[in-house]
Amino acid sequence: MSDKHFAAPLDLVPDAGSLAVTVDGHEIVLVRDGDEVFALRDECSHAAIPLSEGDVEGRTIECWLHGSRFDVTTGEPLNFPATEPVPTYPTTIEDDRVYVALAKEN
Repeated sequence: MSDKHFAAPLDLVPDAGSLAVTVDGHEIVLVRDGDEVFALRDECSHAAIPLSEGDVEGRTIECWLHGSRFDVTTGEPLNFPATEPVPTYPTTIEDDRVYVALAKEN
């Protein structure tokens, strides 16, 4: 991962939960599922609401305003009203620190 940026210490990202971070000017939500951490733009593609304020269940995150759920591994919406994916970013964990590759937004 060439353009990696420090996002947060791993222990600050709650298991089965999320953490809002700003990485090099980008608002990102980190979602943890066991030993894996996923990074998405912290904005619902339907209503521009921070996803970090929503609920995490497994590998999905829900926008609290209208209930759209997104797959945290792909950013794809799983139900209406959202129809557009949320950009995702590759992550790595090194020495209990989470890094995000900003140049690789999907």
